[in-house]
Amino acid sequence: MNTYSELAEILAAKQKQILDIWTERTLGTYSAPGFFKKSLDPFANPVGVQIRSGLAALFELLRDQAEPAAFVGPLDQVIRIRAVQDFTASQAVVPFLELKWVVKEVLAQELQRRLLADQLNEFECAVERMALVGFDLYCQCREQLYRNRIQELKSGRARFTDGGCPSRFLDAAARQEQMENMRK
Repeated sequence: MNTYSELAEILAAKQKQILDIWTERTLGTYSAPGFFKKSLDPFANPVGVQIRSGLAALFELLRDQAEPAAFVGPLDQVIRIRAVQDFTASQAVVPFLELKWVVKEVLAQELQRRLLADQLNEFECAVERMALVGFDLYCQCREQLYRNRIQELKSGRARFTDGGCPSRFLDAAARQEQMENMRK
């Protein structure tokens, strides 16, 4: 399946530059992008680290022309984070499609010197297929979040999760019980 083997070599040579720009643009979509971009500590910044490693894995899979099933793990790693944020479906998936723009920007001179238009089209198709798998994963994640929320509401746990500290409710319930006992 070496449909863009010559382009893959160029992508490998420019991988760091492409990943830096792609990661920068992706982390820039968050409300506090400065922190996500700067901190590389997995404990202080798990979101930034997971996004970075997920995008790196996705790029390598694209570069190596992997089978579509191989993309599910790294896509899931990135999409799960984006699914719990305040992103619409298109905002959650757009960073995957932006890789096409990043590659064109970084490889502009290479693409002009060599006739790689067909290979670039194949690469862009692979990026779009990856993004569509990401969209499916996003929908699944959001559906799971909604199912969990419904279960919280049905079970009554929502009053604990929506109102702050659960001990506050326990204290209020204990005080209410004391008041009722005093009235008896």
